[in-house]
Amino acid sequence: MALYDDYEVKPYISPDRDLETEDFKPVPRKNMELLGKGLLAGDIILLWRIRFGTFTNDTVYSKYFEYSYGIDGPTHMQSLLAKGYAFEESAFDSLDHIAAGLKKKILKTKDVKGLSKMKAADLDQALKDHFSEEELGSFFVVRGYALTEKGSKAIDDNPQVIDRHPKKKF
Repeated sequence: MALYDDYEVKPYISPDRDLETEDFKPVPRKNMELLGKGLLAGDIILLWRIRFGTFTNDTVYSKYFEYSYGIDGPTHMQSLLAKGYAFEESAFDSLDHIAAGLKKKILKTKDVKGLSKMKAADLDQALKDHFSEEELGSFFVVRGYALTEKGSKAIDDNPQVIDRHPKKKF
């Protein structure tokens, strides 16, 4: 697209988008300028989202990654993982992303008793007592993402990106 000819990095535009019919707004130039270590603003926002502790391998990527930051979220996530900015957590570390009902169902396979009285922490401990990482991992595929020190530093080195990102009001 000629609009982006003078951009440092060309924004990603999904082949599924119909630019003729949608209310098209160009990706801001500042979001397509390389930051330190070859990262883009969208990469910093991905890392920031991971920092919340709720981003998983089944999280749906917001359209703003493409529309506002010009990146393909899933592809950039894989790049951030490969470059050591984040990592995929183990099954045990991902227990906070699954419901208590599933935890109880898993424990029932080992005939663990007293499940109805167990709170979340008790369920997690029972899983640790009765399963290996490999066994537990076979019951669910959801894994959380976590930052490495390198990922945290990338966020801390680029506060301007977070500052200009729209925040939800709580």
